[in-house]
Amino acid sequence: MAREYPRMGVIGVGSLGFHHARILAELVGRENVTIFDVDADRAERVASELGVTRRETIAQLCDEVGAAVIAVPTVEHASVALQAIEKGVHVLIEKPLASSLEEADRILTAASARGVIVGTGHVERFNPALLACEPYLGVPRFIESHRLSPFGSRGLDVAVVLDLMIHDIDLVLGLARRPVATVDAAGIPILTPSVDIANARITFEGGAVANITASRVSRERMRKIRLFQDSGYLSLDLGAGTGEFLRLREGVTLASPDALALGLEGLVERIELVGERVEPLRAELQAFLKAVTGEGPLVVSGEDGRRALEVALQIVDRIKTHVPTPLPA
Repeated sequence: MAREYPRMGVIGVGSLGFHHARILAELVGRENVTIFDVDADRAERVASELGVTRRETIAQLCDEVGAAVIAVPTVEHASVALQAIEKGVHVLIEKPLASSLEEADRILTAASARGVIVGTGHVERFNPALLACEPYLGVPRFIESHRLSPFGSRGLDVAVVLDLMIHDIDLVLGLARRPVATVDAAGIPILTPSVDIANARITFEGGAVANITASRVSRERMRKIRLFQDSGYLSLDLGAGTGEFLRLREGVTLASPDALALGLEGLVERIELVGERVEPLRAELQAFLKAVTGEGPLVVSGEDGRRALEVALQIVDRIKTHVPTPLPA
């Protein structure tokens, strides 16, 4: 029997929303995709290019779809999501889930009352490198991540913490698997009124520590995360979708008299990590479709999105209150 998907909507077809619409047209058929954007000319161009339907209002779109991706600016997430939820439409909301915890709670409360699914677009959960390292994951003692990007036009309506760093906040919360104990952070605006480069240090109950850096004013791109655990060392290049796991070779002990003569290569086993080459956004949408059709679990829930948002807002607050002591004259 052919799988039946609900008609899908995409609200907001800017640079990211376009790709959501493109992939959905391939997954469920272009005749089953409807889009909306406040820029009518943009919506018309995208509809023509992809061969999908467009509607002139969000209400019109929600009247004919069963689920929708919300890819509008963050400040509009709550108002748009609540319109869709009121119509009984399942939603996948691009990160961050909302611009405040109050808005996030309104979304989740409304969804619970209407019995609809809320997913959060933390696409790095579907990164091939992260999936490939799962068999080797232990309990990290220290996590370090760098997400650096050249300056561009996307995401400038919020601080870099809510635009870029929140990806790694979500990953770190999942990897640490412990409640957050303390948060410290520093950051500065460079080219915009908001913070453009930031560093946060998160300590978890049990003692694990994560050090996260994000920048949107860097000369080169970097998306890397490293994990130090008792069983070894994981280094993941999220940009390339690859990584490696380094651990002491079986049967080798440093107590052996000739251990040091083996050198690093003789002591350490290197396991290359290469995940399935699937576009992460496609994997994210496939997982969301399975969730709304009851074929699989919701991988990144609205509650997950709220947790990441809560820590991100704590980081933003710590940056505001972080004032270095001036050097002595």
